[in-house]
Amino acid sequence: MNARLIVGLEIHVQLATRTKLFCGCKLGFGDPPNSNVCPVCLGLPGALPVLNRAAYEYAVRTAVALNCRMARFTKWDRKGYYYPDLPKNYQISQYDLPLSHDGFIEIPLEDGSSQRIRIRRAHLEEDAGKNLHEGLDHSRVDLNRAGTPLLEIVTEPDLGSPAECRILAQELQKLVQFLGVSEANMQMGHLRFEPNINLHIVDDDGREYRTPIVEVKNLNSFRALERAVAHEEWRQLEEWKRDHEYTLEHRGKQNRGWNDVRNETVFQREKEEAHDYRYFPEPDLVPVELDEAWLERIGATVGELPPAMKRRFMGEYGLSDYDAGVLTAERATAEFFDAAVKLGAAPKRAANLVTQLGLQLAKERGGAVSELGVGPERLAELARLIEDGALSASAGATLFEKMLTDGRAPRVLAQECQLLQRSDAAALEALLEEVLAQQSQAAAEARSGSKKAAKARGFLLGQVMQKTKGQANPKVVSDLLDRKLQG
Repeated sequence: MNARLIVGLEIHVQLATRTKLFCGCKLGFGDPPNSNVCPVCLGLPGALPVLNRAAYEYAVRTAVALNCRMARFTKWDRKGYYYPDLPKNYQISQYDLPLSHDGFIEIPLEDGSSQRIRIRRAHLEEDAGKNLHEGLDHSRVDLNRAGTPLLEIVTEPDLGSPAECRILAQELQKLVQFLGVSEANMQMGHLRFEPNINLHIVDDDGREYRTPIVEVKNLNSFRALERAVAHEEWRQLEEWKRDHEYTLEHRGKQNRGWNDVRNETVFQREKEEAHDYRYFPEPDLVPVELDEAWLERIGATVGELPPAMKRRFMGEYGLSDYDAGVLTAERATAEFFDAAVKLGAAPKRAANLVTQLGLQLAKERGGAVSELGVGPERLAELARLIEDGALSASAGATLFEKMLTDGRAPRVLAQECQLLQRSDAAALEALLEEVLAQQSQAAAEARSGSKKAAKARGFLLGQVMQKTKGQANPKVVSDLLDRKLQG
């Protein structure tokens, strides 16, 4: 018997607009229930929707980044179903004419290779509200979320393992954050995953079976996604082993939920098909026609994407996979670093300053590295000072922090704060001779070649650094000390 896992993923991305998709109500996470509602998102009779242009442009920007073919003409459709959190009893979505289709994304695999995942379609739709159950003896409905703009990305069934599903989800999160179209905050529900899972089984006699397709609904973490797919892979195989009629032909499709405590999926209902939703064109919204000038303008905002930028940082700048990955996780950080290197900073030194200092300081201040007030020009000068030996790495860290509140040139600021290293060989040699004379026993030990020689040498070096209050250039002192000890 051979069983192959087949997974297609649906991803719902909440777009980072100020207002909802078809009305002017604000999007505010954590606001009092039903405080951001109006006749349109409440579905009151006679209220007419108006499209949020920014949401459409964000969706197109993402579709361009996903290498999708763009529809020049697209319309809106009503998807009819009843839930208490959907006051209209239908959702405005896109059915047969989505705004984009037939794209792909390359994902890095754990073995170092990559895999192309095809994108079937990416379209816009509005979100429903939220039913509240926990801690109550009855249900409540909060409609603040009703009408939130969602971009639904649907892949082809190209995923073959739980790990691949997690990696794809992580790559999509990075992409939409990099593009600036979504905060993609998992805790706020900005990103939700719904894998469609089944197995292709070939038994020992060569007969083929396909288990029922199961859609696991509303997974809101990478961990839950990976574990839900892994559980379904195991559960469906066990079901088929017990009953070889556990197939798509005999059982159809179903929706299941994820119980994170019990680490298992739970049956919810049989899965609806397109005809169950009674799709028909939305009469209150005009179609959208995307002309070439509009598409070109949106496409220009996409820029260089993280995978290409990461490859360039590794190839041109010689950075490690890890450093390049950290730098390209956010567009502002990547562009800030790139600008500093183009202004003359040594790439590795600039990368260390950004990843080891800048990101930490930005996190403490609740912003981005590019918003610290340092600027790529001053970062490049700071990197040069360290690279040229004028500043030690520790003094560079101190100076970086001082630069946040002082706009003067790094060298001027370093001089005032007495952070510049002393590299005058003649002055340092005189100081070294003084130390050797004072510490004659240590000097003799360092020259002896015994087991304690290295320790004695380190002691002498430390004495020089102490006398200069740490401002002596360690490399210059070390070279001078070696010559003195050998002489």
